[in-house]
Amino acid sequence: MIEGPSLIFVLLFAVGFIILATGKLKLHPFLVLLLASVLVGLLVGMPLTDLVDALNSGFGGILRHIGLVIVLGTIIGVGLEKSGAAIRMADSVIRLLGERRPQLAMSVVGAIVSVPVFCDSGFVILSSLNKAVAKRAKVSVASMSVALATGLYATHTLVPPTPGPIAAAGNIGASDYLGIVILMGFLVSIPTVFVGYLWAILAVGRIMAVEQDAVPQSSPMNSRDDALPSVWKSFAPIAVPVGLIGAGSVISFFEWEGVGAEIGLFLGAPVVALLTGLLFAVLLMPRLNVKTLNEWVGAGVKNAAPILLITGAGGAFGTVLSATPVAALIKGLAEGGLFDGPFVLALPFAIAVGLKTAQGSSTASLVATSALIAPFLDGMGVVFPVQRALVVMAIGAGAMTVSHANDSYFWVVTQFSGIEVKDAYKTLTFATLLQGITAFSAALLLYLMLV
Repeated sequence: MIEGPSLIFVLLFAVGFIILATGKLKLHPFLVLLLASVLVGLLVGMPLTDLVDALNSGFGGILRHIGLVIVLGTIIGVGLEKSGAAIRMADSVIRLLGERRPQLAMSVVGAIVSVPVFCDSGFVILSSLNKAVAKRAKVSVASMSVALATGLYATHTLVPPTPGPIAAAGNIGASDYLGIVILMGFLVSIPTVFVGYLWAILAVGRIMAVEQDAVPQSSPMNSRDDALPSVWKSFAPIAVPVGLIGAGSVISFFEWEGVGAEIGLFLGAPVVALLTGLLFAVLLMPRLNVKTLNEWVGAGVKNAAPILLITGAGGAFGTVLSATPVAALIKGLAEGGLFDGPFVLALPFAIAVGLKTAQGSSTASLVATSALIAPFLDGMGVVFPVQRALVVMAIGAGAMTVSHANDSYFWVVTQFSGIEVKDAYKTLTFATLLQGITAFSAALLLYLMLV
């Protein structure tokens, strides 16, 4: 295999190929990552049998750790969406915060709902509620929509069990301490959500939105209040798994022992915790109906399938990179002081920004960037759980910078809010730029404080 500085050109070629193929040629990220894996292996002169082994082991290895977690998380999200539980959660937050700060209420609502529900779906199912609150509070629909959109967007890229951050954590070897990733995600998302809220009230208030009713009458948000699930049933499918994972992380951190600790670690394992959350999601049905349950599971599996494929291909790409001399070269540069300090976060952030801006998908950016950077983390001295969790945050910050015309979420927000495209660039796109910078700054600050 080739060695020396020429390996850097191979690495740059791989990054350029991924950006060009996904952004310009519009190829599916799964195919692009798989092709990139093969091209890198061939260019560095990897033995063909080793290349095949790396592809197979990388694809299966990452899914072995994180595949079930992604599927269970998407099924829970479908249950919250179809049962109307997301609407109940939103209504509860609005009542708690009051209607004097409607934009803040919608930002918080979005941040909560988007932890288990994709931000695209979250905006659609909350759109009518958003407009109703705007009308009642006599504020701009555009301002309310940007507040909701940025709240949804923040946790979508930063907080597991959203599939993107989970996949990134799995790629860089942080799936065993997912509780720390969730904690860092919440800490980073707080200022990120707040910046979106400030932008919505300070800069978007004068933007007018076209009045429209984009939500079908069959939507759960048009259901009677007494037809929605109770508050505790609505929050339980996400609150219980997060609580269990957090408790497991505490037990692991303090190295507690005994039967109680073993049970806590078992329940706190991400797969078991999310399976428990799924059991609570079943309670969202008015009555247990096998047909409805199968529909939820089928929809969740369908939603999870593309993410699983992209994640697996990302794992294959990372494994191929690990098998090349590139990892050793990066380690040597790190030992020379090139990657000291904040650069360990700046590099993944910059790569994620490039991928996100070029091809539009935050999830694809999270997966591809984490797969690309994973083989080099040990050599860069990123070995502790908090460090790796903050790398996930840096990647997530890059994966939200920025949402524009090649991002499906951009069009969901414009179509369901009535904001014109030219105004969406001034409001939503710029808001996501501010959010990405804020999220990265928060991750960097936490790194300087905790590492």
